[in-house]
Amino acid sequence: MPADVKPSTDRKALSAPQKALRKLGLDRAIDLALHLPFRYEDETQLSRLSDARDGDTVQIDATVLSCEISYKPRRQLLVVVDDGSDTCTLRFFSFYPNQQKALAVGNRVRLRGEVRGGFMGRTMVHPSFSVAGAALPNALTPVYATSAGLPQAYLRKAVHGGLVQASRSGAFSDTIPEHALPLSVCHSNAGQRQPWRLEQSLYFLHHPTPDVSLAQLEDRTHPAWQRLKAEELLAQQLSQLQAKRERDLLKAPQLTLRQGGLHEQLLGVLPFGLTRAQHRVGEEIAQDLMRPVPMHRLLQGDVGSGKTVVAALAAALAMDGGFQCALMAPTEILAEQHFRKLIDWLEPLLTPLGKRVAWLTGSQKKKERTEMLALVASGEAALVVGTHAVIQEQVQFQQLALAIIDEQHRFGVAQRLALRAKMHDGEPHMLMMSATPIPRTLAMSYYADLDVSTLDELPPGRTPVVTKLVSDARRDELIERIRHQLSQGRQVYWVCPLIEESEALDLTNATQTHALLSQALNSPGAAPVKVGLLHSRMTPADKKAEMAQFVSGDMGVLVSTTVIEVGVDVPNASLMVIEHAERFGLSQLHQLRGRVGRGAAASACVLMYATGENGRLSETARERLRAMVETSDGFEIARRDLEIRGPGEFLGARQSGAPLLRFADLTQDSALLEWARELAPVMLDQYPELAKRHIERWLGGKSDFLKA
Repeated sequence: MPADVKPSTDRKALSAPQKALRKLGLDRAIDLALHLPFRYEDETQLSRLSDARDGDTVQIDATVLSCEISYKPRRQLLVVVDDGSDTCTLRFFSFYPNQQKALAVGNRVRLRGEVRGGFMGRTMVHPSFSVAGAALPNALTPVYATSAGLPQAYLRKAVHGGLVQASRSGAFSDTIPEHALPLSVCHSNAGQRQPWRLEQSLYFLHHPTPDVSLAQLEDRTHPAWQRLKAEELLAQQLSQLQAKRERDLLKAPQLTLRQGGLHEQLLGVLPFGLTRAQHRVGEEIAQDLMRPVPMHRLLQGDVGSGKTVVAALAAALAMDGGFQCALMAPTEILAEQHFRKLIDWLEPLLTPLGKRVAWLTGSQKKKERTEMLALVASGEAALVVGTHAVIQEQVQFQQLALAIIDEQHRFGVAQRLALRAKMHDGEPHMLMMSATPIPRTLAMSYYADLDVSTLDELPPGRTPVVTKLVSDARRDELIERIRHQLSQGRQVYWVCPLIEESEALDLTNATQTHALLSQALNSPGAAPVKVGLLHSRMTPADKKAEMAQFVSGDMGVLVSTTVIEVGVDVPNASLMVIEHAERFGLSQLHQLRGRVGRGAAASACVLMYATGENGRLSETARERLRAMVETSDGFEIARRDLEIRGPGEFLGARQSGAPLLRFADLTQDSALLEWARELAPVMLDQYPELAKRHIERWLGGKSDFLKA
């Protein structure tokens, strides 16, 4: 590595390029070695100007015929050059005296730029240039992602230095047995298939030979790219499997399914029958709870598939053994909805046993909170429902056996670990729930350490929701439709987008919409309509009061930001309007749509989009909205969302402490993922030292997040 690129402990002593390297996270030799080009330039050959077509990027050696500053139509340096086959005018709108000197008449220069044809002949705008005659490189020139203050030339030198240094230190020694490598990392040599080694692959990707297929480099199908992806996916699978095996060595309460117990009683008093999917998933969870090792299961199901009742049955099994259960939800609205359902189902069964359901939230009055903390500590509270307040230090469980986390992607690693630490002796069983179905490739990679149960069937009686796309130019028609719904005794949601850059803008948008609808729907002589407003800046008490009015039916229209995305259950609401639908992710749109169609009335979801100044939606926005209209299957929507947005949307806080995949792409590399999944247990069992070195190279200490 160049001397001026070495890390410095004195921040003031760092040069601008060194600071820029730090900003990009390029601190160590291996960081630089793994900073791969996003494209390449071919500087290995010279072209003839006369052969160039309009729009071609060419490299030529030419003689400067003229060099002068022009002031029409703006100040610019105009340079005419001749390469022996044709002439070309170079235009520089920003330039320095030393550049003028280098481009003096008679000088021979090497130029690289895009050729444009025109009325005045061929031109190049701001081409790169150097002295002609230098030896041509024998590899393609890499172009790296960079930042302000970090020129490509400096970055190329730093990356090459890092690559050499990391290689000398043995950082790229092979950790995968050659016979176990996938065919996609091999190339044919004299009729024999030979695998690309990791070190060889990295050197090649930084400096590929000119005969390589650029398409293979750009779409990452070249064997060198395949080797990097295979390494990365195997590291992920190894770390996930190792975390799962380590957890299987821990002790958890071994529960039993007692005849005539709470579990059986709850099944007997529920006002509805379970679906086949709920029976199947309930059985999977019960089997886990009856083992002496901690359950670590993800329960996923589409909106309205009945996850809460499955969680209640798991809680009943835990409480039947004299243990406690905690249910934590990300918002007070969602936590309270769970609380109401669980009180209805479980409190009548717990009361004869001298047990209760407790409620813990940050907005509680001190007296109520103190009372609840005492119930939890004494064990009288068999089930504790709440928000983040459940994991605070002063909450002491007597005997916690089961922790249920709803909308698990909204919680961070530290929060999940804090809930696990609430058990004094051993580990609690963990059940994580998600209403965002997880695509298969994601479940196989980022969630490979979890057992996954899927509710793939909706309870009978759910009304299909019709989805319509409407331009914001038709807002008045939409207000008429709302008026009609209200006249039928129905209720309506109107969701405004969250503007992440500005909470103030977000609030303004919601309050303006609230004022507009209040005025439009309360015209003189018409029956008065109560229009409510719900947003993130309101106090929990105000949110609760506003929601209570909507749930009771006293409020006709609820204008809200995305705080009602999950958990709100109002069967009488039959119309959902989502304003600026193009700003939302697919999973979020699907979650919002799931707030209607919960009763017997025909329901609709209107996706209102703004067409912008050019009157057109972006291609990504159009894909998302088209998917919403075409399907109501949450799993299909999740698959498309993964294609459009990548895995970040699904992972949420689970990615804390672990980078998203840098090289592999779950939508393209499913075959490599299958290979890594099959090889991981073989590596841990037969090549433990190689597996350990492989995990350390790719993840270092970042695999701790899997313990949550």
